[in-house]
Amino acid sequence: MSEKKYLILAEGFSDDVHYGKTLRGVMRYRRESVVAILDTQRAGESDDGVPIVATVDEGMQHGPSAALVGVVTQGGRFPGDWQELLKSCVTHGLDLENGLHVRLHDIPGLPELAREHGVELRDLREPPRDLSTATGANLEVDGTIVLTVGSDCAIGKMTATCELDLEARKRGLRSVFVPTGQTGIAIAGWGIAVDAVVSDFLAGAAERLVVEGAKRGDLLWVEGQGAILHPVYSGVTVGLIHGSAPHLYVLCHEVGRTITEGDPTESPLPSLPELIQLHERMSLKRRPAKVVAISLNTSTVSEDEARAAVAAAEDETGLPADDPVRFGAGKLLEAVLNAQS
Repeated sequence: MSEKKYLILAEGFSDDVHYGKTLRGVMRYRRESVVAILDTQRAGESDDGVPIVATVDEGMQHGPSAALVGVVTQGGRFPGDWQELLKSCVTHGLDLENGLHVRLHDIPGLPELAREHGVELRDLREPPRDLSTATGANLEVDGTIVLTVGSDCAIGKMTATCELDLEARKRGLRSVFVPTGQTGIAIAGWGIAVDAVVSDFLAGAAERLVVEGAKRGDLLWVEGQGAILHPVYSGVTVGLIHGSAPHLYVLCHEVGRTITEGDPTESPLPSLPELIQLHERMSLKRRPAKVVAISLNTSTVSEDEARAAVAAAEDETGLPADDPVRFGAGKLLEAVLNAQS
């Protein structure tokens, strides 16, 4: 992990759990790297001890070495007019990291300004140029591959993956978080944003990630994306399933959600048993993966309701269930380790 110190750019979204997703993820899993957050609407406040500032000038007083775009927007475009904000970061000598679909290198005048000030522009969603189709190397990986999948998008697949990795590393296991999205890359410092990969090469990108992950450890937690029945984002899910060739799945679900998010047809979500069957049937014939645990996001309900939801999911599926943020990832990790043996 690099020693970068981040000024996180979250103008207007620092307290938004959805659009501030990258900020929230980095704050939870790479807190030591964050020195300030920029959001004029909350300037003067703090977030987990991190000062919130109104300008890049103010942010520089806290010693950042890079600025990170901390927001995720529908369609991947910069909210409002961020061009002057980005240029201000560059003129202050800060490297820029960006996970939106709009590339820093495509913003008029920004690449030239970066060269003038000797700073790096890093587009986290820019895939490697030498990607190709999957080769079968995914089936030769020496280790256990666990893929988080979900009933829908934006329900906590990355969070569940990170919590399971943290719990495994606390126990001394050679555990690796395998990032497949921009926030995961910002947290881990490596990875491929698979939603920016040409569709024919998506499985090849996932394969490359697990091959690289196996060089770092032998219990690989692959960050899930999309949802298998989402009418907009199912393609990335299937590519991850076939490219990462998981041995096991952890199925993620948000308690209380019944309708697919971001779906103009408002499709109802399938039941957990139906989702288990669908994912297991979609697995490679050479690697018939099983769902071994249910990770629940209970953030919208009370603790009593959360415990009831955990019990209901276990009754419905016959599998261990828990909220790894609220109650810890131990039970879910045990389910994975038991399935390994």
